[in-house]
Amino acid sequence: MNREYLSEREANTYSPLSLAFLGDSVYDTLVRDYLLRQANMPVAKLHSAKIRLVCAEFQSDAYDALSEQLTEHELSVLKRGRNATGNTVPKHADAVQYRRATAIECLFGYLYITGQNERITQLFEVMMPEETEVQNG
Repeated sequence: MNREYLSEREANTYSPLSLAFLGDSVYDTLVRDYLLRQANMPVAKLHSAKIRLVCAEFQSDAYDALSEQLTEHELSVLKRGRNATGNTVPKHADAVQYRRATAIECLFGYLYITGQNERITQLFEVMMPEETEVQNG
């Protein structure tokens, strides 16, 4: 598939929640790929490990470490995502956790739509636990 990436200016016209919509899928795919490469586990174990890594609580916990690695512009995208309104909070997360998770998804969506795949990989690696934690978790 030949796709054209958006310029930063074009990407900035999208709402943070629209970017998070895309970023959720990008992040989920990265987690699935990461887990599959960690060990050849049964699907049920892969799914359980994925649930722990894609939940709002995990993403919220990674927010601070991730924000320390960002450029000024990336940090502004992250904050736009965090401050977005219209979020409905799921039962298993509080509002702060959910907004921080949305911020990360917004950033991943922004980076993806602007073609910054190498940067996505770098930031994803900051978020992921050591191999043994995934395998034994």
